[in-house]
Parts: sequence; C-alpha cells; structure tokens
Amino acid sequence: MMDVTAVPTPDRNDENFWTAAAALVEPPWSEPDQGDAFTMDERVHDAVRALAERISTRAQAYRAADKPLDPVLMASPDAQLALLRALYEAKQSVERLAESAATVAGRSGANYAQLGAAWGGIKRQSARLKWPHAVVRKAASESIPFHHAGGTAAVHHDVDADAWWYTATGADRRETESEPVHRTYAEAIAGATEYLLAHALPGRQAPAGD
Repeated sequence: MMDVTAVPTPDRNDENFWTAAAALVEPPWSEPDQGDAFTMDERVHDAVRALAERISTRAQAYRAADKPLDPVLMASPDAQLALLRALYEAKQSVERLAESAATVAGRSGANYAQLGAAWGGIKRQSARLKWPHAVVRKAASESIPFHHAGGTAAVHHDVDADAWWYTATGADRRETESEPVHRTYAEAIAGATEYLLAHALPGRQAPAGD
C-alpha cells in the first residue's frame, strides 16, 4: 500500500483548501486488486440485471399477467439477450462518464499521458484521439460539459476578468449560472459539483467520482 501521509488534507474552511484541490497528487491512484475487480463485477451486474428485467419482453409479460418472475427465467435465451442489451447501455454509460472525468482532469492540469495511463495504459496519442477536448490551453474559453449526479454543468473562462464561472442544470431540472468569481478551473468545478449534488434526485446523490 502506498504511503499517503504526505498528501495534504486541508478542511474546506482552510485557506489552502483550493490550492491543495488543484494540485495533482502523484500517483493519482493505487492499482485495484482482484477483490476490487470482483466487487466491481458484482455491482455492475446488479445494475445491468435490474435494467434487463425492466426491458425483457418475458419479464414484461409476467408483470402484465401480475405474476412473479422466477429468477431462473433470466437464464432463458431471450432474457440473456435483454441482459446483453443492458450491458451495452452500461458500456455507453461508462464512455460518457469517462469523457466527463477525462475532461475535468484535463482541464484541471492532467496531461494526455496521465489520462492514457488511467484508461488502462493507452498511449498519449490514443488518449488525445479519444478525448480531443479534454486538455486545452489554460486560457481557452471553449467550454465542455460534464455530467454528475444526474445533472450537467459546464465551466467557462472569463478572459476579461481572468476568472472562472459555471452553468449547471441539476437532475431536478433547476438551472443556475454563477458569477465569474472563481480563481481556478478546479474551484469552479467544485462549485458546479456541489450544485449538482444539491439538486440530485432522491437516492441519486453520488459519491465523489461519479
């Protein structure tokens, strides 16, 4: 296990909080072990199975007949095809979330080599092709949206004020637009993330990294 005692852990009210938040910790992660991988498989399977049972024609027929679906019926070929379709949706979700995470990391200081390392060790050029808008010049005004807690936000740079601001739409459909008062991209991202979490739907409050 890596030594994490050197990583600063200021509280939110500490004057160095945002400085610490904007500094890239190296290494950014520890490698997941086999137990972590198995746990991830189980959680993904739970989520995908729930979707498969909602979209399965056989399961819909049992619900229409007001009958319980025997779990063994999920092994039928058509139910497994519904599971396969649900797995595809999970893959699409992963791609969207990966793009969001890469954009936030890249806009906050990570480079394409680091993004590629995080994405299973792909090369820097492959990471650039995968997420062409993730890493940009510090003063760029182009804004790329990211998703969190069921909502969407985008962080913008006000060149004249040399400050950052954000727009956000929560999962509850409420919208906001901040003033250009944030000193860094990371600070604006944090403000947008807090808004999205505050306006998540019940039961959808996501942990960090969602």
